[in-house]
Amino acid sequence: RSESVGLVVVLGESVRVQDYSFAGAVPIVAETPDEVRQQWAALEGDVSLVILTPSAAAALGDTLLVRAREPLTVEMVS
Repeated sequence: RSESVGLVVVLGESVRVQDYSFAGAVPIVAETPDEVRQQWAALEGDVSLVILTPSAAAALGDTLLVRAREPLTVEMVS
C-alpha cells in the first residue's frame, strides 16, 4: 500500500527558512506579520506540516487555533 506524504512548509523570515529546502521542505518567506498572515491564508493543497519561525508563530497568534486540525503546525525553537 502506497501513501503519499504531503508537503512540509517552513514559514517565516528568509534567514531562518531558506536552508530547509535542502531537507525537502518548501520555504515560504514572510518578513512581516502581514506577509505571514497572507501566506498562512494562502496555504492550500497537499500541505501536511507547517513549521513556523517564532516570529511567524507570534504574528499568527490565535489564528492558529481557528484553522482545522490540518495542516499540523509546529513552532521551531529560538
